[in-house]
Amino acid sequence: MSIDRILERERGLHRSLSAARITMIAIGGAIGTGLFLGSGLAISLAGPAVLISYAIGAVVALLLMGCLAEMTVAHPTSGSFGAYAEVYLGPLAGFLVRYAYWTSIVLAVGTEVTAVALYMQYWFPGTPGWLWITAFSALLVGINARSVNVFGAVEYAFSAIKITAIVIFILLASYVVWHAPAPPAAAAANTQLATPGFQNYFAYGGFFPKGLWGAWAAVLVAMFSYLSIEMIAVAAGEAAQPEKAITRAFRSTVARLILFYLLTLALVLAVVPWPAAGLDESPFVKVMRALHVPGAAGVFNFVILVAALSAMNSQLYITTRMMFSLSRAGYAPRRFGALSARGVPLQALLLSGLGVTLAVVLSVLAPKSSFILMVSIASFGAMFTWMMIFVTHYAFRKARAATAAPLGFRMWGFPLTTLLGAALMAAVLLTTAFTTAFRMTLVFGLPFLAILSLIYRLRYRPSSVAARARIQ
Repeated sequence: MSIDRILERERGLHRSLSAARITMIAIGGAIGTGLFLGSGLAISLAGPAVLISYAIGAVVALLLMGCLAEMTVAHPTSGSFGAYAEVYLGPLAGFLVRYAYWTSIVLAVGTEVTAVALYMQYWFPGTPGWLWITAFSALLVGINARSVNVFGAVEYAFSAIKITAIVIFILLASYVVWHAPAPPAAAAANTQLATPGFQNYFAYGGFFPKGLWGAWAAVLVAMFSYLSIEMIAVAAGEAAQPEKAITRAFRSTVARLILFYLLTLALVLAVVPWPAAGLDESPFVKVMRALHVPGAAGVFNFVILVAALSAMNSQLYITTRMMFSLSRAGYAPRRFGALSARGVPLQALLLSGLGVTLAVVLSVLAPKSSFILMVSIASFGAMFTWMMIFVTHYAFRKARAATAAPLGFRMWGFPLTTLLGAALMAAVLLTTAFTTAFRMTLVFGLPFLAILSLIYRLRYRPSSVAARARIQ
């Protein structure tokens, strides 16, 4: 299968997203529950050393974005890394990557909407989570069903609110930490007496209170937090000027994410002692409460709610396009590749709401553990996809070198950077087997891959897939 054939079969989507909106889509997906709520889990695993955990995750994200930008500038299509895997690694690889990623993002939608239900408890304690999950899900499905322009405008607004709030948080927390009084002697034994300051990094068991293993285990949460930056590549299929949009979005997205994640977490740890972090509410809300700014905790809880809705909005968009690509490739029923008059794959969008259904069920059956369970299961597809992106990039570069084809964007340090990224992702995946919070990742993921491979061998032989794709 040639890349030109894939570009041809995925025609019909409206190319109207600007570089600014594509950047906001990626930021909208990546700055969400992983930062605002999941960071509490990461802090509990690593303590202050979580900063190193997120720095490692940032390195992997930076390498991934370089590989993706190079391939996407060369081949802008909504099938993205799934299509690239099909061309450069083979049809089975393309099938596995697309379905693993689609499943991951569908479940990630469930994690975001589960978090929304938790945030609403701040104002409406005792209300059933399924009520908020259903209401907000209906709203966002409606937004995605309108058109890509409506989606882009809403996502831009959501992301602008998040970025503004984070900047205000950074300024306010920095001021408080800088002007904090000296801590009382008893603070080292009692988090209630702690005052803001960088001494909190070492006051409760040192910088590595959970050891090096704790810091490495927290990398798992960091990787989940950075999940969705790869959305830039999928959105390229609807970009007005793909080469310009992708290169600009790559540079600005990586810089902003690293700044926001590392700087905000550094301030959170300075204001609120790490033993006080948890999943009962966002660490950011705890910080605002600790700063004693009137009404600030409620305002920031609203911002965090918007962040979760923004991430969910982006994820609905991206999982819809991945199912559209699967359908156009002949790997899913034809109706999921059909477009409305406004260029939206409506049937694929409705199917991608399965994560919401699962979130509703889990919120009723296991309201206390549903978030962590959804995160651990959703992480497999994302981590597997990231690892395969590095493998695909290696094959892509070898193929380009053989034909001496020019590159509009070039990843630095090849092949070492590509191989480093693949090795780190393989190590992260292996680590999930030894981490309690993520034990379900491989328990779910490996049998899932085996089932997908069996389905492909029995049903999707290359000849029959080609025939179905021609019909569609």
